[in-house]
This record gives sequence, structure tokens and C-alpha cells, in this order.
Amino acid sequence: MKIVITSQGKTLKDDLDPRFGRCQYFLIVDDETNEVEAIPNPQISAGGGAGIQTAQFMVDRGVKAILTGNMGPNASKVLNEAGIKVYINNSGTGESALNDFKNGKLTPTTQANVSSHFGLK
Repeated sequence: MKIVITSQGKTLKDDLDPRFGRCQYFLIVDDETNEVEAIPNPQISAGGGAGIQTAQFMVDRGVKAILTGNMGPNASKVLNEAGIKVYINNSGTGESALNDFKNGKLTPTTQANVSSHFGLK
């Protein structure tokens, strides 16, 4: 299963990024091989629609779970329709979030926890 962690850096040792659509990096973790792929977010500077475009990117990559700090309503809708589970976690590193996920300490949500355009500077 592919798990995505929104991150401020390229490794699991880096802090979580509280933004989904405009996070700095996506860490795609394959839970079968434990391989981690760091992908710079192509939507980080998008003027609008970053959440929807990022959510579609996750669908296209075959992601099954997302660990992030916040999720807006438009991205949440796309991910819910695709059956991708979202887990909100606002602190720690990618590694701690992944451990919490694997140990069943995170609960999936189907609700946005921030408004549209959250994280837009």
C-alpha cells in the first residue's frame, strides 16, 4: 500500500508539513518494501485549485492513505470519492506519523478540518 506523508523536507526525519495542497514535499512510502520516494509538490505555488490538483495527483499515483496536518473541503471531496483515507496529524516527524499510523493510533476522517485556500500565503 502507498502511504503519503506531507513533509517539510525530503526524509522521514523531517517535520510534517501542516498543509496538504501546498506542502513542500510528499513522501510516498510503500509499506511492503519500506521504500520512500520524496516528491517536491508541483502545486506549492498554485494560485488556486492546489488542493484539487494535489488530490488528483494522489489518485493517479495509486495512494491509499494520506497523513497530513490539514485537509480542505475540495481536496477532501476528491479523496473521499476515490476511497483514499485521510489521517490528520499536526505534529512530529514523518517517521513518528508513520509509526502512529502503523500502530493504529490515527483515526481516518472524511471531513475537511480547514477552509478552502488554507496555507495560501
